[in-house]
Amino acid sequence: MELVPLRKELAPQMLLGGPNEAEVRKLTGSHATFTLEDYEAYIERTLNDPNRYTRAITEDGRFLGEVVLTINPHNRSAGLRIFLQDGFGKGYGTAAIKHVLGYAFGERDLHRVDLEVYEFNDRAIHVYKKCGFREEGRLRDALLWEGEFYDAIVMSILSTDNI
Repeated sequence: MELVPLRKELAPQMLLGGPNEAEVRKLTGSHATFTLEDYEAYIERTLNDPNRYTRAITEDGRFLGEVVLTINPHNRSAGLRIFLQDGFGKGYGTAAIKHVLGYAFGERDLHRVDLEVYEFNDRAIHVYKKCGFREEGRLRDALLWEGEFYDAIVMSILSTDNI
């Protein structure tokens, strides 16, 4: 597995199995679908945003997912987002998260990284806890999916946490 800067050549691979796939859409809470042009524009915005740190998760040049920090330098904090469209159960998510936490707390001197995860995503919750994230609370009925409401769990990790 490699973590590489997101680049336009990966856009067609993102289209094939990313947030347009039913399982990934539910896990990320995305009701939208995306076109190749949407992915290309997203990559362009990402490359030009100094407060966004995005890495493609790849294996042998094949796009498996991405991990993103959206940085608020004024508060020394960031929001984390990750998705995998392939390679589940191989430790790729854990490795990607640990990489961006190293960047956040080391290179950017951030103090806090937080995220939201839906209550049914046990696999992700397990990985986040393994990486040192702690549950802070819940946003009740935050996602309406196919007629049913789900809570979003808010989790964070601080630079001062013993990880």
